[in-house]
Amino acid sequence: MAITTFKATAHLQEGVVVKVRSRDFEFTIDEPKSLGGTDTGMNPVEALLGSLGACQSIVARVYAKKFNISLNDFWVEVEGDLDLDGFFKKSDVRPGYSDIRYTFHIKTDSPRDQVEEFVKFLEETCPVGDTIANLVNLKLSGIVIEN
Repeated sequence: MAITTFKATAHLQEGVVVKVRSRDFEFTIDEPKSLGGTDTGMNPVEALLGSLGACQSIVARVYAKKFNISLNDFWVEVEGDLDLDGFFKKSDVRPGYSDIRYTFHIKTDSPRDQVEEFVKFLEETCPVGDTIANLVNLKLSGIVIEN
C-alpha cells in the first residue's frame, strides 16, 4: 500500500489557545489555568495520551472480528509522567514524557488466551503507539515569515 500523508494545522489564538484543524474538523488545545491557559481544552500532552487511547480503541474495533473477539465494551485509561522542569528549563531533564502507561478495559465473553493474543496484536498495530515507542524523523521543513 502506498504511503498516505496526513496533515493538520495548529493556529495560535489569544493566549495559549490553539485551534487545530485537519480535513473538515477542528478542536481546541489550551493549557489549564495553573499553566497559564484558560482551560478551554486539553493541553497538547493530554491530547497525545487521548490520541494513543483512541488509536488503540479503533484498532480494537477494526480487528476484533478477525480474532473472534466480541467487544461488548472497550476503553483505555492512559497516563503519563512528565517533568515540567524540562519544559520550564529549570533543570536538565527532557521536556517530554518519560513514561506512558495504559490499561485496556475489555468487556467480552471471549477466552482470556484469545484476548491476550488480540491485545498483543493491537499493541503491535496501533500507529500512534508505534510512533511514540519508536524514533520518527521529525524535522522542520520550512519557515515562512509574513508581514
